[in-house]
Amino acid sequence: MFSMNQLSPTITDMIRFDHSHVMVTFHQYTKDKSPSVKKALADTICTALEIHATLEEEVFYPVMRQLDKGEPFVHKAEPEHNDMRRLIAELRRTSASDPRHDKVLLELMRDVIHHVADEETTLLPQAETLMSKARLSELGSQMTKRRMELVAPKAGKLAKSHAVGFSGSTTAMVVGGLSALLALRTLVKKPGGASSNTHTWANANSTPHAS
Repeated sequence: MFSMNQLSPTITDMIRFDHSHVMVTFHQYTKDKSPSVKKALADTICTALEIHATLEEEVFYPVMRQLDKGEPFVHKAEPEHNDMRRLIAELRRTSASDPRHDKVLLELMRDVIHHVADEETTLLPQAETLMSKARLSELGSQMTKRRMELVAPKAGKLAKSHAVGFSGSTTAMVVGGLSALLALRTLVKKPGGASSNTHTWANANSTPHAS
């Protein structure tokens, strides 16, 4: 029987998209940006990571623990999230005019990149092996519903931070395009149709780079 859940992107594709969004935002953080733009970009990254971590912990990780109790990454993932939350709290307390702001952001992103690499090369492929496409889409639908609940109270702040952080940047078009494609995919995917799990995410530099 056809279910509306089949129209949803899979949970693994949604997780990959979240990773890409954070990386694209980070690549706009250059040392020549003004403090207001740096803070807006940092806020966008922090909020995206907080929402993403909550979604994984509430929707994705519990399912993976049930399916494969011996998978080591799923057991260390939440402690890694907590380490990121500690750095996020420190980053929020730090003025963008303070040189430490750059250092804390880079430390956070090093942890994020390590976490993403483990997740995309271990946990996501494992999920796609253990679960059917229908089940992955069902979980994707659950994640979308929960995401809307988490984003709603922060929508105004997110929009403002995004507008300031990406002002005058062509990358804003990239992020908007990715979001539009994801939304379009949700609307037009045919039941039982194939979808690609191909994804890319760029490595970050070890220091803020000039435009």
